[in-house]
Formats: sequence, structure tokens, C-alpha cells
Amino acid sequence: MKGILGRKLGMTQIFTENGDLIPVTVVEATPNVVLQKKTVEKEGYNAVQLGFEDIKESRATKPQLGHVAKANTAPKRFVKEVRSDDMMDLEVGNTVSVDIFSAGDRVDVTGISKGKGYNGVIVRNNGTIGPKSHGSGHHRHIGSLATTGRNNGRVEKNTPMPGQLGAETTTNLNLEVVKVDVENNYVLIKGNVPGPKRGMVMIRNSVKVKGGKH
Repeated sequence: MKGILGRKLGMTQIFTENGDLIPVTVVEATPNVVLQKKTVEKEGYNAVQLGFEDIKESRATKPQLGHVAKANTAPKRFVKEVRSDDMMDLEVGNTVSVDIFSAGDRVDVTGISKGKGYNGVIVRNNGTIGPKSHGSGHHRHIGSLATTGRNNGRVEKNTPMPGQLGAETTTNLNLEVVKVDVENNYVLIKGNVPGPKRGMVMIRNSVKVKGGKH
């Protein structure tokens, strides 16, 4: 498995060679720096730790500065691991660019979904609206909370309730890479990917390939 960190810049549309108009998401992925390697012998699994987007040294802690000093690079805003046997030939301090992917590859894209604020039980849990007839006082309410067979009024865990919606780690699976621009460090991915504009995403090889190249 291969992976890279980037930023979602937004969506646009392009024409294919066949003349079809398809929606694409533009992801900017400037070269990631390998900050650490983890091996089966030492940590129990193979992985590389990638750093993306420089920050000022004044905004980093001393442990962060010591960590990136091993790779001879600046402190990074985002640091993520990619469990991979395919990237174990990289050494600390090497860079990973968008050329690890090519048009036609299938990828999974992980990001933080858009926050939608406080929502009621109907919207947040895809609930059913109560009867709209005259006299019904139950339209968009939760309904019974403590009638799950226990007689002590206990509300079970994971009971659908109102609350904050969105802002969760989400992965869109089996997306197609339409174009890779190595010179300008961006990838065009067919369809939508999680997160708002300028949100950080991780692109990895798809784990459930339905077609195209792995």
C-alpha cells in the first residue's frame, strides 16, 4: 500500500477523451517527508510516518523539533502513518510525491467530514417523523427512551438522540484517479472526497478494488 497527505482544494469538472463530462476533486499534495520508519522487528508492523506542510519552529514543541531534526526538515502541521510494505525502501528524510499514483489507479481518501452543527434526532439518525394528524403531540421527537425491556428506566448506550452532526473521520472507498500533475503537485480524483475546502486528506491505495489498476 502507498499513501500521501494533501489538501482538498475544491471540485471542478473536466472532459474525458471520449467527450464525457465528469466531476473531479482537486487535491494538492506537495512532497511529504518521511519522518520515521517502523518495522516488524521493533514496533511489530511496517509503516512510514509522513509529514506534510511546514510550520514555524516557534509554533512547534521541543519534542516535535527533535523528532523532525532526524529527518533534517522543518516541523510539520500534519503527521500521519501509512502501514505499508511497498514504501519500506524509503529512508528517513526522503520525500514522497504524487508520482506514486497514476491515472486509472483506485484509491481510498480519508478526511474529516464537514461539521453540520447541532441537529435533531430525525436528521442526525435518519429517524421517522411521527403522525401528522390533529391531536398528535409527537412529530420530530425522540420517542421512548427507556422501554427496551428493562424496567428500571435505564437509557441504553447508542440510543439515537439529538447532538452534533459531522466532523468525523470518514473514508470514501474505491475512487478513481483521473489525472496526476507531478509538476504542480496535484491529483484529480473522480467524484467527491470527505471534508471542506482546504481540509487535510490522506490518499491511499484502495483496499476494495472493483476495477482499474491497484
